[in-house]
Amino acid sequence: MWRDLAPIGRNSESGGYRRFAWTAADTDCRAWFKDQAESRGLTYELDRNGNQWAWLGDPATGNAVVTGSHLDSVPDGGAFDGPLGVVSSFAALDELRRRGAEFTRPLALTNFGDEEGARFGLACVGSRLTAGRLTPEQAAQLRDGDGVSLPQAMERAGHDPEAIGPDPERLARIGAFVELHVEQGRALDLSGDAVGIASAIWPHGRWRFDFRGEANHAGTTRLVDRRDPMLSYAQTVLAARREAELAGAVATFGKISVEPNGVNAIPSLVRGWLDSRAADQQTLDTVVTAVEKAAREYADAHGIDLETVRESFTPVVEFDHALRDELGRILGTDDQLTVPVLGTGAGHDAGILADSVPTAMLFVRNPTGVSHSPAEHAAEDDCLAGVSALADVLEGLACR
Repeated sequence: MWRDLAPIGRNSESGGYRRFAWTAADTDCRAWFKDQAESRGLTYELDRNGNQWAWLGDPATGNAVVTGSHLDSVPDGGAFDGPLGVVSSFAALDELRRRGAEFTRPLALTNFGDEEGARFGLACVGSRLTAGRLTPEQAAQLRDGDGVSLPQAMERAGHDPEAIGPDPERLARIGAFVELHVEQGRALDLSGDAVGIASAIWPHGRWRFDFRGEANHAGTTRLVDRRDPMLSYAQTVLAARREAELAGAVATFGKISVEPNGVNAIPSLVRGWLDSRAADQQTLDTVVTAVEKAAREYADAHGIDLETVRESFTPVVEFDHALRDELGRILGTDDQLTVPVLGTGAGHDAGILADSVPTAMLFVRNPTGVSHSPAEHAAEDDCLAGVSALADVLEGLACR
């Protein structure tokens, strides 16, 4: 499975993946998922929001155990973020069939669409729509860098956008959702454990900072006469690092847009996107407020107009305690495996669904902690340990 999926959307120059929502690479990933489902005799479904489902048993009973993740990527992302959870879900089903497990509850494997938000700027679009956390009207306003709207992109890819929206009937089918994911950090590597259980997702969000100055000639305009928004932006980037360090949080300006974007032109507009996350809401608020305050002071000092917009936000997500404890009980019967419980600063579809259905997550060790990069990696032995752990969990939840 891994070999078949690996070439899809891979950029030959960077070695990273460009599997953006509703593009050709995304279509190929979806075809791969459908083939995997049908080759196992599972009932395949594509829901109104573009999420894929593969069912074993009757989904109408309302107590299904669901597992899976996503197949899309960030720009030049790694091979494991998302796909490891999808591949492992099929592998875990194969393992349970080898064990001769008898299912007492329906099982579904899923691929949620547009989890990374790389094309339209909003993460977890498929799960947000399903859970009613994103309205069809809001979704219709999402546009990519070329001005293509989400509905237009869906339609071009052969999916009817008219039906997108909340899907309570589908959520009512789910009794538990367990997402396996490569760890995006080094906690498991530092503890020496192959697999971990998630406790919570840190609160996090994305803020857009628009610094507007005055375009002018880079070679003839005196420094004292300039209204250069790049200066205010650069100082704000440093302020974000400083405030995050002081608070024990993280803050990153990872995306920038410049107009007119000429080497010999002073910019008229610098637009930067801040991603910030912290272990609790108060700390996150402290960091973002301090960064906004610093940005405004720098802008005022340079004669720059500043607008800030919160584009997305997810509060702290505590995974279902009973389900989390059940995972610990199931995996705790293996004397050879210790499974620590740890928090994460990364968002996931499981976090979006947590308000609607009981959710939990398993993490697989990442030896370098690198993620959202071609260097992202997990050792084969650890991936197999993740499959075994997921199979144990699914057997404990859905089988005799």
